[in-house]
Amino acid sequence: MTRLALIAHDEKKPELIEFAQAHRSQLLEYDLIATGTTGKRLMEATDLEIDRMESGPLGGDLMIGAQVAEGRLDGIVFLRDPLTAQPHEPDISALLRICDVHDTALATNVESATYLLEGVANSDD
Repeated sequence: MTRLALIAHDEKKPELIEFAQAHRSQLLEYDLIATGTTGKRLMEATDLEIDRMESGPLGGDLMIGAQVAEGRLDGIVFLRDPLTAQPHEPDISALLRICDVHDTALATNVESATYLLEGVANSDD
């Protein structure tokens, strides 16, 4: 089964919720994980079943990165806020780096997230 991670910085959580609502029928077919607060808000807004990791600043980004390193993730949607400094920036950089090292699809905005879902859907055919 396809396994995707959903992550969003605080300022981007509403965008991720809108994205998940728009693509709910497709996301229902996947095994989903998310960082803590993002996962909670997504479940409340969409009724999707999501395995929640810790919040990003508490290690959730690293927990998702570990799953990338273990080959357990097919892709990540990570809506980042490029205009706000994040206290856990080293963890974010490590997650981005591990995606590159393991050639894992990573979308950092809604447009690329849409393409990621299209690619995942086409690879399931």
